[in-house]
Amino acid sequence: MTTALDTNVLIALWGKDATTSSAAEAALEAALRRGPLVVPAPVFAELMAFPGRSATFLDAFLKDTGISVDWELNDATWRTAGLAFQTYAERRRKQGDIGPRRILADFLIGAYALQKHCCLLTLDDRFFAISFPGLEIARF
Repeated sequence: MTTALDTNVLIALWGKDATTSSAAEAALEAALRRGPLVVPAPVFAELMAFPGRSATFLDAFLKDTGISVDWELNDATWRTAGLAFQTYAERRRKQGDIGPRRILADFLIGAYALQKHCCLLTLDDRFFAISFPGLEIARF
């Protein structure tokens, strides 16, 4: 089964905390044993904001690790993300919050994994389980 990677997994891998970095590496190795690894386009874009990471670095890292990038987000992914984002915003308003705290990229990542029938490897399993029922989620 293909595993889609959430941004926080690679951030954890590159982080300074050796325990978290080791756990991320082990989770990635376990996911790779189950099948290919893919980074949805929004994850690539988010990783560009990580200090010291450029497109050149990311391209080399992904090539060296065998992680592919899927640059395509079809209309079903956008619609699924929009509906999940809408539901989230409505839930927050009902709870007395004025606006959403999550960004659209979070919903695109979850919608991508759901629409492509991928397992999503993330540190944020609770959010994705609530926002995308039926999505297979792996956590480390």
